[in-house]
Amino acid sequence: MPNRYPPWKYLLVAVVVVGAAVYALPNVYPSDPAVQISSASGNVDARVSGQLRRLLDAEDTPPKTIETEENGNLLVRFEQTETQLRAVEAIKRELAGRYTVALNFASAIPDWLASLNARPMNLGLDLRGGVYFLLSVDIESALRKTRRAYLDDFRANFREKKIRYRGLESDQDVMSLTFANDEHRDRAAAHIKRHYPGELEVADVNDEEQAQLRVTLSEQHAREVISYAVQQNILTLRKRVDELGVAEPSVTRQGRDRISVQLPGVQDTAQAKEILGATATLEFRMVAESEDPERAQATGRVPSGTRLYRHRDGEPVLLKRSVMLTGDRIIDAASGIDSERGEPAVFITLDGKGARLFARATGENVQRLMAVVFIENKSETYRGGDGELKKRTRTVEEVISVARIQEQLSKRFQITGLDNTREARRLALLLRAGALAAPLEIVEERTVGPSLGRENIRRGMRSIIFAFLLVVVFMGIYYRLFGLIADLALALNIVLIVAVISLIPGATLTLPGIVGIVLTVGMAVDANVLIFERIREELSTGSSVQTSIDSGYRQAFSTIADANVTTLIAALVLFAFGTGPIKGFAVTLSIGILCSMFTAIVGTRAVVNLIYGGRKSAQLAI
Repeated sequence: MPNRYPPWKYLLVAVVVVGAAVYALPNVYPSDPAVQISSASGNVDARVSGQLRRLLDAEDTPPKTIETEENGNLLVRFEQTETQLRAVEAIKRELAGRYTVALNFASAIPDWLASLNARPMNLGLDLRGGVYFLLSVDIESALRKTRRAYLDDFRANFREKKIRYRGLESDQDVMSLTFANDEHRDRAAAHIKRHYPGELEVADVNDEEQAQLRVTLSEQHAREVISYAVQQNILTLRKRVDELGVAEPSVTRQGRDRISVQLPGVQDTAQAKEILGATATLEFRMVAESEDPERAQATGRVPSGTRLYRHRDGEPVLLKRSVMLTGDRIIDAASGIDSERGEPAVFITLDGKGARLFARATGENVQRLMAVVFIENKSETYRGGDGELKKRTRTVEEVISVARIQEQLSKRFQITGLDNTREARRLALLLRAGALAAPLEIVEERTVGPSLGRENIRRGMRSIIFAFLLVVVFMGIYYRLFGLIADLALALNIVLIVAVISLIPGATLTLPGIVGIVLTVGMAVDANVLIFERIREELSTGSSVQTSIDSGYRQAFSTIADANVTTLIAALVLFAFGTGPIKGFAVTLSIGILCSMFTAIVGTRAVVNLIYGGRKSAQLAI
């Protein structure tokens, strides 16, 4: 019979329906706002649970439950997000320095659903609440840093190969190299072409008075430098976000030189901005003890091989140009108090190579003075000559400590000279997370409160329900029994969309995503309208009931496919070229289109075949 499905097709539809219901069900159980307490050394002390319960009762922020997880962490659940945010500050004060405290949203789904790996949809900041930053990477700074590194290499290599140069400078995008004569210039050009193929482009400068080379980064290498700087900043930002104690953060690249950072549950934008944009690092240099820094400052003439710095107390300090160690070699840093002097200190641990370099450098300079230079890039806004507000990055370098090396230092040591414990904690955090490859500028910032997030969810759900009911009523009145079958398929379509979004790793539902679902609700019955109208046309020409049903589904398929494929192409283009909210809309729209094709064609046909297949009916309720 043309209108009878084989058993395997009915089984397929049943499996899809049951599976969709199971994996959409976790969204019925809303996640609890929670605070997670963890310890780097292992399990959280059992006594902390009772300590926190007494604290939270005293702070009028009673917890819903306090439970110990399988990994030994402590999870404190709350009824409301406002209570969670008030409680986390009290918990941080109580457990300062002993444990890591992070905001979280704890799943409340039953164990049997969790055993099936069923989980609720991830909600975006506009639905959950939190902070969003769009950061721009200062790619010019990254390129300048790369050019400076090449110039340092040239100095070392030219001295080794006895190539006499008069000056090596970097101006804008060009490195200008001046040599004693043409012979040394030609030797330098050959050296650069041999050792930096594909990286640098070398050109002679037509100057009768001086022998010069013009060296620039190749276009391909410049793109690689920019890409590396962005990726390195992403890795560093992820480490810093972990230090902030944020659960389920998102740090992703946007376009050529921008980074999107989403911090769910965070409401303190000042702290987040300070940590994300900071670029502090350290350099260890030897003090040029034989030179007079006061004289160098007064005359403006700095002795060869040295640089003039200022101590944070205002005194000038002459340091050697060669760097003993940089912050790149630091793998761990912790703030504390120096046991001998009682002042703030940062305890530093180096990686293997850094420990070897530092041990050799300090071993050769015992009883000599070593300085710790604190380097930070700061973005500032100023008004240009044209009256427009402009931004620039300023590098601040200051000596925070000068001490005599009493013995050879290696893997672990400490630095002092910090103003207070807060500065020590901040410096330790930045050193643990690593320095940014290039400065960042915040170009967009949004904060969504938890109450606004709940309001967005409420309005979004209301729009979906309202659209659903209007379509259901219209289809039921206009197409009678067939309209009710289409309504059943529409309900299954929504369940399928929710299940698929819940199953996709990393998928996040946002307000534009809800808009995509609402649009899909209206579009989902389009296919059924085409099928039903085709069936009515066949009936009007005198075809039998069974022939009309078969012809309606078969002949409308090509039109349905064309309409949905073109919409799907538009959604894919939006996903490919859009960012943030546009991607969320494109994802839900694409999922909705695919699900609606299944429910409208396969799902409704299965129900129609069950009702009319194999039966001799004189008319259809259409």
